[in-house]
Amino acid sequence: MTELATHTQIDLAHYYLQKTLLSSVYDVAKVTPLSSLNKLSARLGCQVFLKREDMQPVHSFKLRGAYNRISQLTSAERECGVVTASAGNHAQGVAMSASALGLSAIIVMPETTPEIKVDAVRRLGGEVVLHGQAFDQASAYAQELSKTEGRVYIAPFDDEAVIAGQGTVAQEMLQQQRDIEMVFVPVGGGGLIAGIAAFYKAVMPQVKIIGVEPEDSACLKAALDAGERVVLPQVGLFADGVAVKQIGAEPFKVARQYVDGMITVTSDEICAAVKDIFEDTRAIAEPAGALALAGLKKYMGTQGKGEKVAAILSGANVNFHSLRYVSERCELGEKKEAILAVKVPERPGIFLRFCELLEKRVMTEFNYRFSSRDKAVVFAGIRLSGGQVELDEIIARLENDGFEVQDLSHDETAKLHVRYMVGGHPPEELAERLFSFEFPEHPGALFKFLTTLQSKWNISLFHYRNHGAAYGRVLAGFEVPESDYAGFQQFLTELGFVYQEETQSPAYKLFLDNRG
Repeated sequence: MTELATHTQIDLAHYYLQKTLLSSVYDVAKVTPLSSLNKLSARLGCQVFLKREDMQPVHSFKLRGAYNRISQLTSAERECGVVTASAGNHAQGVAMSASALGLSAIIVMPETTPEIKVDAVRRLGGEVVLHGQAFDQASAYAQELSKTEGRVYIAPFDDEAVIAGQGTVAQEMLQQQRDIEMVFVPVGGGGLIAGIAAFYKAVMPQVKIIGVEPEDSACLKAALDAGERVVLPQVGLFADGVAVKQIGAEPFKVARQYVDGMITVTSDEICAAVKDIFEDTRAIAEPAGALALAGLKKYMGTQGKGEKVAAILSGANVNFHSLRYVSERCELGEKKEAILAVKVPERPGIFLRFCELLEKRVMTEFNYRFSSRDKAVVFAGIRLSGGQVELDEIIARLENDGFEVQDLSHDETAKLHVRYMVGGHPPEELAERLFSFEFPEHPGALFKFLTTLQSKWNISLFHYRNHGAAYGRVLAGFEVPESDYAGFQQFLTELGFVYQEETQSPAYKLFLDNRG
């Protein structure tokens, strides 16, 4: 093997440049296109390019790092085989790489992993072991197998060879388009952005590298703000490919030197980016795969200046049934739809007046149920063509005519649950508290969740809707007298599910609560 210089002999960027140039990823990986997004470019007023890592054999960039790491194993290590833990793209990358090199590979996946992902790993030659309800348990078991069976653990991101393999993405981009000014990179554990940032800064340091994270999974931003790696208390699960609580140690070392900026985006903005990719390329990205483009759009729309910019489409292993959620939310993410709660006087003809004030705009949703002789509350979805400016004009026009208006476009409870539950005021006042829960989605999961919830507190409200994701989302109300709240809080802690109180949600107070 070619002898490499050490960290102390050259700077970190050039160290990784060497390792990337000597990577052997193309035994299995392919050079992917850098496509121009013409429709989006026209909208943003700059040339937007998309690096199509969805076109890899496993539909993800993860194959590059996995193969580069496994290909460097010694003969003795190859005899023992490899092991890793993953519920997503890294699992497929390891399985395919090991199969190509004739190695045995065990992939530990949580028991909650969707069957489509388990089958994909098996088809690629990996031996799947299902263990635990979450990734942390699967990872711990994989580490245990590494010790007891002597297998080499293949880390998903916190490894020099993995980082160098991911750096070949930047190597190709530089050869494909040399005058790109900014590159937007999705961030989970940090392997991809570390590889890309190090390569560009060694060769073209003037190119800005911008990391993109979901607002609810921003582990690199948190680490950069703190000056050290931190562990997030919990992470959002919509973009599950980047749902990482702590940035990798080696990726953080690289990122803190070479990443020029960070931007966070909402789930709705990610959905809008999925739609943008489809409209320009007819490719369907997974949420984590569209993350970088969502960040590019937000950055260029608020603070960015540049003529040629690029984003990494990191993967396309999407659960088909989750596209229903993407379709529902992308219009909100593009500011092409707004959700309003409008209080109107309860009298004949008032709904006609409401529609007249909207001036023939398209209504995407209109929900109403009689609840009072004095006032009614309408839950309305409205199609927009002029973004926030147009929405402000609509609200002003309604308010000038005596309507009370509240914008619920950013209220997660409204978008995820209440829009499907409008008209549910209880017939009497309740000492009710509202909570949202996340639980692993697998056959029988809802039944298990309800069984677990059995307690001395009455469930007064319940809403669940399957979104085809790895985790289910439930909205539940409980009758909890103030004197019982300490005990109820202890019950929630012992329950073990990720939860958040939603009692103060404006949508809940308007449509589901009767306490005013």
